[in-house]
Amino acid sequence: MADNPASHVSQGSLKAVFEGTNAGASPILQCVQVKPLAGGQSGPERFRVVFSDISNFVQSMLATQVNHFVHDGKLKKGVFVRLKSFQTNTVKNKKILIVLDLDVLEELGECEKIGLPQPLESKADDVQPQSTIIHTGGFYGNNPQAGPQQHPQSLPSRTNTGSSTTVKASSPHHANIYPIEALSPYSHKWTVKARCTNKSDIKTWHNKNGEGKLFSVNLLDESGEIRGTGFNDQCDAFYELFQEGGVYYITSPCRVQLAKKQFTNLNNDYELTFERDTVVEKAEEQSDVPQVRFNFTSIGDLQSVEKDTTIDTIGILKEVGETSQIVSKTTSKPYDKRELTLVDNSNFSVRLTIWGSSATAFDVQPESVIAFKGVKVSDFGGRSLSLLSSGSMTVDPDIDEAHKLKGWYDAQGRTDTFSSHATMGGSMGAAGGRMDPIKTIQQVKEENLGMSENTDYFTTKATIIYIKQESFAYPACLSADCNKKVVQLDDGGWRCEKCDTTHPKPEYRYIMALSACDHTGQLYLNCFDDVGRLVMGMSADRLMELREEDEKAAGEIFQDATCKIWVFRCRAKMDNFQDQQRVRYQVSSANPIHYSAECSKLEDLIKMYSME
Repeated sequence: MADNPASHVSQGSLKAVFEGTNAGASPILQCVQVKPLAGGQSGPERFRVVFSDISNFVQSMLATQVNHFVHDGKLKKGVFVRLKSFQTNTVKNKKILIVLDLDVLEELGECEKIGLPQPLESKADDVQPQSTIIHTGGFYGNNPQAGPQQHPQSLPSRTNTGSSTTVKASSPHHANIYPIEALSPYSHKWTVKARCTNKSDIKTWHNKNGEGKLFSVNLLDESGEIRGTGFNDQCDAFYELFQEGGVYYITSPCRVQLAKKQFTNLNNDYELTFERDTVVEKAEEQSDVPQVRFNFTSIGDLQSVEKDTTIDTIGILKEVGETSQIVSKTTSKPYDKRELTLVDNSNFSVRLTIWGSSATAFDVQPESVIAFKGVKVSDFGGRSLSLLSSGSMTVDPDIDEAHKLKGWYDAQGRTDTFSSHATMGGSMGAAGGRMDPIKTIQQVKEENLGMSENTDYFTTKATIIYIKQESFAYPACLSADCNKKVVQLDDGGWRCEKCDTTHPKPEYRYIMALSACDHTGQLYLNCFDDVGRLVMGMSADRLMELREEDEKAAGEIFQDATCKIWVFRCRAKMDNFQDQQRVRYQVSSANPIHYSAECSKLEDLIKMYSME
């Protein structure tokens, strides 16, 4: 701990901050109390904090993006902090500080409260008859008292980063600028300055009570996000005014109500409904509001995310599927869809579905970086994603995460092999909704998988010990979506009976048999082309050419492919071969071991033993 931490505290700075006479300051304060705010169980956790500058103390609320300082045990009673970004407000004659960013000065240590700080009271002409989310009674021994009705006062908002400072001067017409995170049903006479990050299409409805229309927008400032909706007349008034990317002042009266989570992907307990007298104006100063706020989940971490959770993610576009169409079972309406495959530096891949005009108009080139905001997690295929109608995607965004991802992909990711979540903790079968259990080879045999009339599915982790080199591939038709075996003619051509076509040469495809074992036994597996390419590291065409040119080199390729561990997803089914029945084990997909995930799985297995 520093010899005299009190000498580092910015004594008297709180008064200067609220009076706007110390705009360039990043004050150093002592934390003298931390308590959780009372709120809904489903919403984000929030904390109230009391900061002291030795002369005065002030009640504060932490923005959710700095909650981690409390969770990590860094922000606690007695420590010292430097405020980097904050906003000031007055609620019922009480000064309130909303903290958006800070640093905990661990080098100053922690100690008991320094001095006898007094509450930072408002002057008589500063009183504001307004309320915010901090509506839970007083703390630090003071209960807020209601003040007389007067006109709201202009309070400054500051963002400090290091030595640089930006002071957001409030317009005389928009004096009382609220941070979005402070809005609640108890807030009155407020204005928010926010960027429109997403605007929906106009939607209509018809029912027994009548008909109507609505649209919604996602609004963002540096404290958080909130959804706003306009119905009927407000839809007509505001739809053309709101444009994605624009910055707007929204001024009450405007209803703040509990958010309908089924219609929004934003992390906010509340949402706005525009009313008849709500005022929406485009802001002249656009640059002081963030463009977009992401909270990324890596593709490798999707296995730990609950089904139906809404997340943001970023990845390299590996594959782009064709546009297809499905018909809704409930509405019988057709919907266009397109499936994308994303990868990232966790060495996992995931399938992401986009819908409607986003699917039909999609023209992004593979290997681009795409950031998705508002995608829903599904357990289909282990884990898959779907872009919500309120979500958005940004191609090659100018953010650190995108630059790091692109650098990794150019350096090594382009040639990496990627795992899918289909093999983590059990995988989804082709029927959708069926979990493929993880089995040892001994369990596969003891449970007689494949011996019944039905096909059995399972996942096993095994090491390849032998690959049959004879007849590892077959000559296939070159026609799209055919892949049938072709026969060589006397003139050297290759004939496909299904397509009734003759090709100058075939395309060789794997039809490979291999032996795999684990610590419990050995099993013969059959693999088709997709799995063969993964195991051998090259196409069957290339391996066939190599064997004709240099049989020894081809033999070394087979040798190199053995003694490697794979996670095989298999199906077991009874088969007839030379008038004998036997179980055939067909590999439908294979993935290399993802060691961090395997370690986590083993750790969970150990915990099941409840060993102290």
